[in-house]
Amino acid sequence: SDLYDGGLYPELIRNRAFMDDSYGPHGWVLVEQGHAQASMELDKSTGPSSALPRSLKIQIQTADANNQAGVANTGYWGMAVRSNETYQCSFYAKSDGGLSGPLIARLVSDRTGAVLSQASISAITGEWQQYKLVLKTGTVPAVSGENHFELAASHPGTLYLSLVSVFPPTYHDREYGLRSDLMEKLAAMRPTFLRLPGGNYLEGDHIPERFEWKKTIGPWVDRPTHISPWNYHSSDGMGLLEFLEWCEDLKIRPVLAVYAGYSMKQEHVEPGQELEPYVQDALDEIEYVTGGANTKWGAERAKNGHPAPFPLSYVEIGNEDWFDRSHSYDGRYTQFYKAIKARYPQLQLIATTPVTSVKPDVIDDHYYRSATEFFNDTQHYDKADRNGPKIFVGEWATREGTPTPNMGAALGDAAWMTGMERNSDLIVMASYAPLLTNVNPGALQWDTDLIGYDAVNSYGSPSYYAQVMFAGHLGNEVLGVQMTNAGPRFFNSTTRDSVTGTIHLKLVNGSSVPQAARIQIKGVTAVQKD
Repeated sequence: SDLYDGGLYPELIRNRAFMDDSYGPHGWVLVEQGHAQASMELDKSTGPSSALPRSLKIQIQTADANNQAGVANTGYWGMAVRSNETYQCSFYAKSDGGLSGPLIARLVSDRTGAVLSQASISAITGEWQQYKLVLKTGTVPAVSGENHFELAASHPGTLYLSLVSVFPPTYHDREYGLRSDLMEKLAAMRPTFLRLPGGNYLEGDHIPERFEWKKTIGPWVDRPTHISPWNYHSSDGMGLLEFLEWCEDLKIRPVLAVYAGYSMKQEHVEPGQELEPYVQDALDEIEYVTGGANTKWGAERAKNGHPAPFPLSYVEIGNEDWFDRSHSYDGRYTQFYKAIKARYPQLQLIATTPVTSVKPDVIDDHYYRSATEFFNDTQHYDKADRNGPKIFVGEWATREGTPTPNMGAALGDAAWMTGMERNSDLIVMASYAPLLTNVNPGALQWDTDLIGYDAVNSYGSPSYYAQVMFAGHLGNEVLGVQMTNAGPRFFNSTTRDSVTGTIHLKLVNGSSVPQAARIQIKGVTAVQKD
């Protein structure tokens, strides 16, 4: 859902390329100091590139050094501005001959009107050009999200603006990387993989609105942006390479989901000739991820700033194709499977629903349930067929609590995790979904989400801490456990670390009544006190 723009992807400017909607420059307002006079309008035919054909046209009738005119951006429910930080600012601009400069960029407090940082460009030319500035803050009296960005001029004339960006410091100081506090919370979960670019986000509502990875790589000015199925317009600053670098920053592996010819409003591509370009696109994508710099798409990745290939073991073909009423997935999956296996026999291929024409390596199961439903189904995989495909529980969550899970949900999640952990010979991967949500009114698209945040702060839900506890105590062998006289909502999973000999015993009490437990460990003569 709204994981990316305004969240994990920490761009402070909302609607930075004016592609958000057809009616006006959403997120932007006019600034007229004193007796300055100006007007602004969305220009749909003037832009810095063919990918971004729009700009904001600002006509300044009256302005001087003490009465400036320009525009302001209010960000995603505000902008966090902190003391002694450096913000990278850039924008594309051109003017008619009348407005030559200067152009002043500033971060401003909503409450006091105080300028927290400012810098200027001395002159603007009549041709599209990118300008870069550094905005440094001193002491900010109170850290809050109640700030905005302004770009103003002190002379009359006409100015065109596009692709305006203000970037805060990022996780591991990666250039245009990800939001630090959210990445730290993800790192604390000790993840091992990321399924990218997401579920519905991969498919889009309609085929032209799918995640077209080739349109998300390279310079921002060449990325046309796209409509997301979650009712917002994606800037695509978070493109394929940024997803892969997210994995690199957390030292985890990508699970690459490729578009497989089905979009959510029941649009699909027939297997055979029609599907062939989509299969080729997936092969190109795998080459972009894994190919050496001497391959066509590996060379493109190197040109984009990442010469080294990324490790890849799993590729998922589509997302939730059980929704496709055309029943074309069997044919579509088989066509992708054969083409990918022919070129990349080492890859494990994941099906999103059972198929019969070929045997998938892995099946992706999704579960969104109540705590009680999870309590009643922790044995789900105990007797599952061990000769069939392996299992990837690609999306699961106890949906109780909003915007983030409550304690009851955490107990449902923990109970379900004991069942998954106990069956880890069959379940190769599992991932909670969704991970993140902006908690501002109007921002929520789906409850329940693991981690909540606003412009300034973030927090982990009870379910988040259940995940952290489970991930921090994980062996590499599952031990058999016998439970006697246990209550109906008492769950367990026990693993052992074969290197250290540590036994990790997890007990979950899903009831509101205390349950005493006596633990006997066979084959052990003494237990070391901590």
